[in-house]
Amino acid sequence: MNQETAIRNLSLLLSSTPRGARLARLLATEQLRSWGLPSDPARHIVAELATNAATHGRVPGRDFRLTLYVVGGTLRIEVTDTRGDRLPRPTRPAPDATTGRGLLVVAALASRWGVAPGPHPRKTVWAEVDVPT
Repeated sequence: MNQETAIRNLSLLLSSTPRGARLARLLATEQLRSWGLPSDPARHIVAELATNAATHGRVPGRDFRLTLYVVGGTLRIEVTDTRGDRLPRPTRPAPDATTGRGLLVVAALASRWGVAPGPHPRKTVWAEVDVPT
């Protein structure tokens, strides 16, 4: 199987906490390195999506899932949480706000992004980044 047809993937269940979000970024960065792919901008996208899952998608006692996979020249990043009733929407925060820019960062860094409903009560926020093949 050549590099263009190889499918590389990683799927992790992480705690819906700030620590889980940090761990998602660190593990994604290491996985990308092991695949020989650049960590930027993917690590920033993972950080934003994982932080959103731990902050806005958090349900006590339920984890979120980080999935990375590469097919051809596309890296897909998925973060699935158990708050399907809370769909993310990019907002324009006040200039002096210290939060609220995560999805704007994702939209700026990703080639494409969106939200997919999952089996109740889940949703998956995904982003795609073009990577060298």
